[in-house]
Amino acid sequence: MAKFSDRATTQRGFTDILKWKLGSQQKPDAYRPPLRLNDGSALRAPQASATWIGHATYAVRLSGQMIVTDPVWSERLSGVVQRLVPPGVAFEHMPPIDIALVTHDHYDHMDKPSLQRIGPKALYVTPLGNGEFLRSFGAKNVVELDWWQTHTVVELTITCVPARHWSMRMPWNRNDMLWSGFVVRGQEGGFYHSGDTAYFDGFKEIGTRCGPIDWAMLPIGAYAPRWFMEPQHMNPEDAWQAFQDLGAKHLLAMHWGTFRLTDEPLAEPVEKIRALFANDSRLWVFDIGETRPL
Repeated sequence: MAKFSDRATTQRGFTDILKWKLGSQQKPDAYRPPLRLNDGSALRAPQASATWIGHATYAVRLSGQMIVTDPVWSERLSGVVQRLVPPGVAFEHMPPIDIALVTHDHYDHMDKPSLQRIGPKALYVTPLGNGEFLRSFGAKNVVELDWWQTHTVVELTITCVPARHWSMRMPWNRNDMLWSGFVVRGQEGGFYHSGDTAYFDGFKEIGTRCGPIDWAMLPIGAYAPRWFMEPQHMNPEDAWQAFQDLGAKHLLAMHWGTFRLTDEPLAEPVEKIRALFANDSRLWVFDIGETRPL
């Protein structure tokens, strides 16, 4: 039995995948998220900030540390899925990365070429079982955490929190590695990065145990068709409810517009989340490459 099968979401088998692909409603789509030129200078400043690199990758300056979440700078995922817009900050313009948070082993979150570029000097924090992969990619300083465990570095506390998802790097290691989100707290406040997750009642517990959460980075895309994706990915309505459950101050949208992974139109996630918030300033939808102070 796989190590974490008892924690895994309901999964779809090969027959379900075939059914989805044969019935896919995906159409050609010319939409691309807005892109801002960013030379990385704002990221090198000591002030707290967040920058959307794309997909689930944010670069966050907190307590003086440069933290990246699920770092993906590659032009293709596993050599197949093409990036639709360039990274918000080119890797060569990034300041030195102090901490890399890797939530799970799927290729759009654990990207080997990007992790190799970050190199051995960074601290890598990841859920249980993922350290072997990271070390094989060149990481030296790896901390593996179970759900609710906390690691302290400099003036930051990093807590590994539950997510409703699953793991598989190869067909033979399904759920051998754990998946998670992270809550990171520094001098200026705390942010939550959910990783990949479906909606579940655990958001309330995360908000209670790890709050207050100032900035919640939540996925709004890769949700269609719902019969296939609901157990593993949130849609905008789910993200809105998760934000309420967390009691967070701001929702930072992610996991949309960078790679075409599922069937919904590329612009639909952001249109829906903006409609749900109705000009509420608590919603932060970044342009790719946009930096905002925290």
